[in-house]
Amino acid sequence: MADAAVAVLLVAGSGLMFVAALGILRMPDLFTRMQATTKAATLGVGLLLAAAAVEFGELAVTTRVIAAAVFIAMTAPVAAHLLGRAAYFLGVPLWEGSVRDELRGRYNERAHALASMEELLGEERLAPGRATRRGADARAADEEPGKGA
Repeated sequence: MADAAVAVLLVAGSGLMFVAALGILRMPDLFTRMQATTKAATLGVGLLLAAAAVEFGELAVTTRVIAAAVFIAMTAPVAAHLLGRAAYFLGVPLWEGSVRDELRGRYNERAHALASMEELLGEERLAPGRATRRGADARAADEEPGKGA
């Protein structure tokens, strides 16, 4: 029974790692590649580690597997976010088929802050949690005569 569980976990983990590799090859730009690979690889590694824990069946191995899985689950998304943020602000182009660029016009490059944070802390002095999520584009549209948000 344990051998069947190990086999299922290994096949599922390997399949997800394969999907992550395909994501690197098939996705059109850096940002979609990172999204695909981070999710699939994190879950794939977790399943492969779970297979090791089931195979050995010892408390010491299981504890190490849990620690490694928690570490990967906590660090992989953060690392992907930081790499994506750095790439965006260095000017790595989005895929031409991208529908929307949510950060365009909302980022203060000197302060490294989003316009919504500037609204919260600077101009409107709103308490955190009570502000609306409007960026510089909506504010500029409100200020221009004849244009609405």
